[in-house]
Amino acid sequence: MGVIMLMCLLNHELPMSHAKSREIVLDIKMTEELLQGLAKLRETWKRDPASLRKGLSCTESNEGEFVLVAAESAFVTLPGACVITSVGAVELADVGPVFVEGAHSKTLILRSTPDGWRFSVKFVPPVVRERNLPH
Repeated sequence: MGVIMLMCLLNHELPMSHAKSREIVLDIKMTEELLQGLAKLRETWKRDPASLRKGLSCTESNEGEFVLVAAESAFVTLPGACVITSVGAVELADVGPVFVEGAHSKTLILRSTPDGWRFSVKFVPPVVRERNLPH
């Protein structure tokens, strides 16, 4: 009986212990400066992947689609823009907040696609417990 009860408790708590990340695609304004920064980064990465700044990682698909992932340590968010160190500013089409307030594990993703560059943000939303909600 004790084992069954323990399993029920574990099953109940598992969803709460594993936070799910969210990825949101945002519209951006591609600038010449950003395109040049991405091209330079891609060349550097192809020559020497270890030379990338800490917090930046790159991959490329078999089809040649380049993906840049910037961890929280490699970018700063400003109203209307995200600035990625060593690359440049990503101008956002919408000037609203990029991340949900209290979010953590923030990541920026820039992906080249046949339709152009796609920009998304990935984060883990804050845990909201009923006891923390104002009455």
